[in-house]
Amino acid sequence: MARYRLTIAYDGTDFVGWQKQEPPDPNALPDPETGERPRAELRTVQAVVERAVREAVREPVVLIGASRTDSGVHAWHQTGAFTCADDRRGAPDDRLLQAINARLPDDVLLRACVRIRDDFDPIGDCIAKGYRYTVHASPERPLWDRRFVYHSWHAPNDTDAMAHAAALFVGTHDFAAFAASGHGRESTVRTVHSCTVARPTPERVEVHIAADGFLWNMVRIIAGTLVEVGRGRLSADDIRAALDTRDRRRAGPTLPPQGLCLMWARYPGDDEQHP
Repeated sequence: MARYRLTIAYDGTDFVGWQKQEPPDPNALPDPETGERPRAELRTVQAVVERAVREAVREPVVLIGASRTDSGVHAWHQTGAFTCADDRRGAPDDRLLQAINARLPDDVLLRACVRIRDDFDPIGDCIAKGYRYTVHASPERPLWDRRFVYHSWHAPNDTDAMAHAAALFVGTHDFAAFAASGHGRESTVRTVHSCTVARPTPERVEVHIAADGFLWNMVRIIAGTLVEVGRGRLSADDIRAALDTRDRRRAGPTLPPQGLCLMWARYPGDDEQHP
């Protein structure tokens, strides 16, 4: 058997997220014996890529991904892996890359496909991930990249205050106040390696954050909190209080998904630079 590591980029706008979902079809009639309705496969990145891989290697495969990005969230570097029969001896990996890409829709692209050790686990082996949240702060709506930014009519003008507040997230903390209810994790303690704020243009504000792992909506809530700091509605003391009390009500809003992008995932042996 051969195991392959994939680097996957996608525009998440028209997906319901990464993870495969097959809920009961509300428009189908229930089975007369079991009473269960047939399941309908929703459009997810995992399902679309898995199908393309299956067609390329001509056998059933199971695709695993490092991060379960939500509906509308994008990725520049999602890591996936699958195992198939080792009948491609001598065939270059880029040929398989091309074969899979030829079967993918326009909003998904494989950036890399390489043979990896047999026990590679994109979830368990991941040591850090990095996200970027982008705000378009202007009275003029964005046009060309409107799918990839959050448009804010009220600009967070004090980026210095945002940068100072962002540093408070660095380190090991209980991030219960910065997670959506129903996150399903036993522990809400995470280690943030870096959290910075950049303003590459007068209209754009970016929040960059790297950690050993993230809770549901954690980045979007942190970004929303920092935007409120930039508007003068929250302060560094409010962030300290949210971390100390673990009270979700003390943190900022959850920003919309379209501004969020998974930028990289790092594994033992990877280059120290963002892969």
